[in-house]
Amino acid sequence: MTKMIVSENISRRRMFSLLGAAAALGVATPAVMMVSDAEAQTTGMTRRHERRTGRHERREDRRTGRHDRRDERRTGSTTGSTTPK
Repeated sequence: MTKMIVSENISRRRMFSLLGAAAALGVATPAVMMVSDAEAQTTGMTRRHERRTGRHERREDRRTGRHDRRDERRTGSTTGSTTPK
């Protein structure tokens, strides 16, 4: 009982169908896997978070200042924290 193993070339069409099937299974499996909500505790991630927080605060300050100056120009009254120059 000798079995002969034949190497078969896979066509592109067959390869793509196999990859598609694998991708479909990959989409279905994340529902089964548990993902931790824990954040990374590395020094780099902490530094990145601090920089991001600072950028957001500065951006919000700039927006508030712009809105206050715009309101002052439109109404002639100062309602914000900015002082006329």
